[in-house]
Amino acid sequence: MGIFNRRRTGTDDVALLALQGEDMIEQLAQAHVTWGLGTADRWGLDQRTGVITWTFPDKTASAPAQILGSFNASTSSWVWAWGNGSILPELSVAAAQVRDWGAERGLPAFTQARVDVDEEGAATLVTVAVRVTTATGFYRASGTASVPVITFGPVTLTAADGTTSTFTVDVS
Repeated sequence: MGIFNRRRTGTDDVALLALQGEDMIEQLAQAHVTWGLGTADRWGLDQRTGVITWTFPDKTASAPAQILGSFNASTSSWVWAWGNGSILPELSVAAAQVRDWGAERGLPAFTQARVDVDEEGAATLVTVAVRVTTATGFYRASGTASVPVITFGPVTLTAADGTTSTFTVDVS
């Protein structure tokens, strides 16, 4: 069982890609926990710059970001970033890449702006999207009604004294 506690069954391309994506997500999560992902005091995403920032007592972490979409448990729905008018087009490039991938394969769950899915279904969409985009990190942000899922690239860590380092993960 993987991070989303699903049984590993199925042999079609999407199921295989979902399984590969799930394995990749587990590896990414384990790697990024070393710098503190998931333990920040606060986080923010600047749509104008496309940078996500996490703030810790002793450092900040920032990375270029893309929004994949958001899940709303109360409506059991996933909305792709490219179909959400409140997200700038520059931040939905990765989601559009997934849409194009789905269109090439005739997969409506990746080409419809809003998809009716439960949490497990949304997790499957995310695992496939992370795999398709070869994102080097992902973050399930906090939200009240809707929970955004954000992918990110190399992370720049800035210590309180101003020194910086870069954290990267090879997903090949």
